[in-house]
Amino acid sequence: MDGNRRFTKKCKLMEGAGHKIGFSALMSMLKYCYEFGVRYVTVYAFSIENFKRSPEEVQSLMDLMLEKIEEILKEQSIVNRYGVRVIFSGNLKLLSEPVRLAAERAMLATAKNSKAVLSICVAYTSTNEIMHAVQESCEEKWDEITLLNSSGAGYGLISLGGYEQDEMDHLIKLTDIEKHMYMAAAPDPDIIIRTSGETRLSNFLLWQSANCYLYSPSVLWPEIGFRQFLWAILNFQQIHFYLDKQRKQS
Repeated sequence: MDGNRRFTKKCKLMEGAGHKIGFSALMSMLKYCYEFGVRYVTVYAFSIENFKRSPEEVQSLMDLMLEKIEEILKEQSIVNRYGVRVIFSGNLKLLSEPVRLAAERAMLATAKNSKAVLSICVAYTSTNEIMHAVQESCEEKWDEITLLNSSGAGYGLISLGGYEQDEMDHLIKLTDIEKHMYMAAAPDPDIIIRTSGETRLSNFLLWQSANCYLYSPSVLWPEIGFRQFLWAILNFQQIHFYLDKQRKQS
């Protein structure tokens, strides 16, 4: 959701106003997604890199995040009206305690909603996600092997000198890593929209986005509307129609 600060400067608004208007734009986009049958939406709300901004700006964004999470918890909020489950994805331990606890309350309050899933990436970068998944996979596999050996069923997998090469190659599988990803609850994206004309992914969903369509409208995020949303959908459908036609011909 790129361009909130630039929108503030462009329109000569008070500091932070762009992010509040950007939140309204997000609510509109969620409504469009629901009406078009898009069941999974992921938003990049706050990168780990954003912690490098000035303490005042970081605190302002945390305060805004807390305010908007509290809005999500209200019974008449869009997520409850549309039956949306909310998941906060990222290294949540990096968040301030009030924001982290509010995020946990929101996930618990919407856990039974099943019509759509909104993943909110906070304190997130893709490299951190991959590192976390690999670390968790290694720890899980190590515990599993240790348990097998202690019960006598491990056939000496942990032994002086290490493993046989073929055993070592198959200890950790792709599925092991993917189930430990922060984004494990959602399928890989079909479309990534980044506003402001930016085509960089900026450490967002690098693992999951190998085959997705990247749409980069020139508008700033608070300016995004139905026209850009529809254009992204139509372009995606056109590309897939063309690819399907090529597959059938070959």
